[in-house]
Amino acid sequence: NALLKTIDMLKANGHEIVYKNLLDSKFDIAAYYIIATAEASANLSRYDGVRYGKRSENIQNLKEMYVNTRSEGFGEEVKRRILLGTFVLSSGYYDAYYIKAQKARAFIKAKYEEILQDCDLIFMPVTPTTAFK
Repeated sequence: NALLKTIDMLKANGHEIVYKNLLDSKFDIAAYYIIATAEASANLSRYDGVRYGKRSENIQNLKEMYVNTRSEGFGEEVKRRILLGTFVLSSGYYDAYYIKAQKARAFIKAKYEEILQDCDLIFMPVTPTTAFK
């Protein structure tokens, strides 16, 4: 395992290795998806074909320009993220999803800051599995 070999190399070079328990990651992914899609929705709303982004050539009026520009300019995954982000930011769901995700984010951040009080580096795998071959 490359991670364990690197830890052994760091130990051999005189670095002190401190093992810390991070988080139960049940909040991480949920908070990520809610916050990332909300931010994507807010940031990508400016791509209207007027000031930003590709402008559709197939337009008869302003509404068609907006619809066609976004339909042609965004892929399916981007559209899904925009829709989810718009949903979690909407008035009926803002408190239920977005505010809770921000609280989870603050909790996660505080845990990392606590660990970094004692350590200079957090060394861990970034994915739960190895890369595809």
